[in-house]
Amino acid sequence: MKHREGSTPGVQWGLFGSFAIFTAVILALLWIFQVVLLDAFYKAIKVNEIKTSAHTICNSINSSTLQEDLQRIALNNQICCIVCDAQGNRLYSESAVPNCVIHRLNNWDLAMVYTLTARNGGSYFERFPQEIRQSITFLGENTAVLRSQEAPEVMIFAQLVTRSDGKQLMVLLNSVISPVGATVETLRYQLLTVSLIMVLLGLLLAYLLSRKIGRPIESLNSAAKTLAKGDYEVHFEGGGYREVCELSDTLNYAAQELSKTERLQRDLVANISHDLRTPLTLITGYAEVMRDLPGENTPENVQIIIDEATRLTTLVNDVLDLSKLQAGVVPMEREVFNLTESVRSILTRYTKLTDYHIVFYAAQDVFVDADELKISQVVYNLANNALTYTGADKSVTLRQSVLDGKVRIAVSDTGEGIPQEKLDDIWERYYKVDKAHKRAQVGTGLGLAIVKMILDMHGGEYGVQSQEGVGSTFWFELDAVQPPDGRELALNSGA
Repeated sequence: MKHREGSTPGVQWGLFGSFAIFTAVILALLWIFQVVLLDAFYKAIKVNEIKTSAHTICNSINSSTLQEDLQRIALNNQICCIVCDAQGNRLYSESAVPNCVIHRLNNWDLAMVYTLTARNGGSYFERFPQEIRQSITFLGENTAVLRSQEAPEVMIFAQLVTRSDGKQLMVLLNSVISPVGATVETLRYQLLTVSLIMVLLGLLLAYLLSRKIGRPIESLNSAAKTLAKGDYEVHFEGGGYREVCELSDTLNYAAQELSKTERLQRDLVANISHDLRTPLTLITGYAEVMRDLPGENTPENVQIIIDEATRLTTLVNDVLDLSKLQAGVVPMEREVFNLTESVRSILTRYTKLTDYHIVFYAAQDVFVDADELKISQVVYNLANNALTYTGADKSVTLRQSVLDGKVRIAVSDTGEGIPQEKLDDIWERYYKVDKAHKRAQVGTGLGLAIVKMILDMHGGEYGVQSQEGVGSTFWFELDAVQPPDGRELALNSGA
């Protein structure tokens, strides 16, 4: 495996850099909005404030409490208000700004403003330095006046409104935009101090976080490389956040499972080697006896060679079947078939090959929709397992039952049984209850692994009950179906 060390930054430096960039972006936004754009925001807010106040007054122009509304708006927003007619006659007036511009206007000036507003479509807005004479400005004359960059600005806004009696009036408002240069300068120094503190704290926090998150991940990565080299005794140390701890627990569990699988694979290879060696030894021995000793070329000796060759072929086929099932390359060929008759046929062959007492109990014939060849293999392997481990009475019992639309086939032996603490592991790949290898009477000893995979392919259920000193019962269940000939069978009878 090729490692790209140095091509990308580590998680510690990645987290540190990301947090540092985040801190820099936050500081840049603070500078932009609190220093660069403060004056523009402030002026936009003041302009919106005076226009909103004018609209509020226009909406209340027919109200009996108009005077109180003007007072409230003037005091709350520091705005001067005048409501007058086309001739400049004042109907309402409120002043909240010292040296107010519009309150220094006479009736003639107000009438001129009314005219300008009417010509401008019913509303008029102007902003100018406070030093310029307001009357000259309203008349549109250009008068150059020297002023400071920090001089306040005056805003006026006029809005024409028609009263309910048909008379048109003008709402004239005045407000002052105070200079914010001194405020900006103060904020600049404050932000500079705050920025330095935030940079230091941000870098420190980024360093601490990167260490807290990065160190455990780097440790897990180092341990994973050790695991990849085949050292399954490695221990993953997690720390910090919950996800890292969960990852370390998962990797520790994976290491334990890999270690167990490796041990079981070694045992399997040893067992298969033993099973291969035994028939080969018998074949070689009997062939040499038939060659070297006169009169030993008998049908019995030939049959032994044939039986051991058949056993050897069966073992190789089972190993190949297991490999194919694990690889998932075995196709499924489902069809509706008589499971009961299939079991009977299999057991008939066993009675001819062994001297064991095999009994099958079935109240009725039951059909299933499955791969007949593979289900037959399941029955074969469970029967082989029972024949291998049954007791001295050489008795094996098979029972068929139907309940809730499912058919169960149970295979029981009278052997030594399996300890309860090992029942959960009996279906594991390569698992063997004890280290002492027992040569199968019929078959290879790989049956349970094949059974599990075939039933998983069919979506069937399976299990085992066992009692030490009494024996074990292996069972599997499949969905029962009605026979293809149209007969109705009871599938919920419990028979």
